Amino acid sequence: MTLLFTLSPTRSIGLVQFAVVVLLTHLAFALVPGSLLAVQGVEGRYSGKQGQVLVVKVPLEDESATVQGTFLGRSIRFFPDPRLDEPKGFVGLLGIDLQDEPGTHDLLVELKQGEQSRTLTYSVSVVKEKFHVEHLTLPKDKVDLDEKAVARWKAEQEQIKTGLAVDSQARLWQPGFVEPVSGRRTGIFGSVRIMNGQPRNPHNGEDISAPLGTPVAATNEGVVRLTVDHFFSGKGLFLDHGLGFYSMYFHLSEVLVKDGDVVKAGQIVGKVGATGRATGPHLHWGVKLNGARVNPYSLLDLPFKGGVQSATPASVSLTEPTSGMGSPTP
Repeated sequence: MTLLFTLSPTRSIGLVQFAVVVLLTHLAFALVPGSLLAVQGVEGRYSGKQGQVLVVKVPLEDESATVQGTFLGRSIRFFPDPRLDEPKGFVGLLGIDLQDEPGTHDLLVELKQGEQSRTLTYSVSVVKEKFHVEHLTLPKDKVDLDEKAVARWKAEQEQIKTGLAVDSQARLWQPGFVEPVSGRRTGIFGSVRIMNGQPRNPHNGEDISAPLGTPVAATNEGVVRLTVDHFFSGKGLFLDHGLGFYSMYFHLSEVLVKDGDVVKAGQIVGKVGATGRATGPHLHWGVKLNGARVNPYSLLDLPFKGGVQSATPASVSLTEPTSGMGSPTP
């Protein structure tokens, strides 16, 4: 059966006028400086486990542009790709927190060039990691805190918050990361710790056993943002690697740097100890990336030697829209 539709001259003219209005409205929106061109659909797809670091690539020729992302409420800073053997573009280190909700989430990336701006949407699949369950037996005074110890812990958290309130606005780290100390891993990242039968928060770093006094190296270049001597973490330091990326080194017997020092990758910044809440000499090595607690060993897979996970996104134009890294917790 064939259905025929006829329109009166008046009806046809009305439709034409409506189409013209829609077209002009779209053109006016696209040509207004500073208008936000939201691209529908997904420009690329990424996938990673809880605690992993992903390298997100946005192909873009103009290195004077600014690129900023948002993922699960966390700001992701992008910077020109430092790899000379890769096409030009911007990359961002996206940290998946050890407790991020498994499932598919949007990464929104805003590109700005002068008065023009666009927003791209990437799909990130967070895969649940199977973390180790660890049972520990510690002296009662190391687990159950009295009022004085609780007050000290709260004051120390405020000190960290204040000391790390301002991030370095430039990328300080260089391709190639260093393991701070070689030894047996005794406290695995993400472990659910049962202390004296009481469940505790997941372990947010890696514990590396080593003899007392073993030199501890900086994992990469950065600025010593804060040195501490805290109840839980003992003597330690926070290195600011720029753009919201921090590494932490705790339970040291000695801290060999001071606040504000600039350090190089591999530079000795302290010595292994057993200060704070520790039953033996070891290094607690932690990393926070834009507020996400990630496995520090994932950094060793990010030397930018061509092994970056690729989402194969299409090239980006700003004017023509395409279709679709704290202290141990008690």
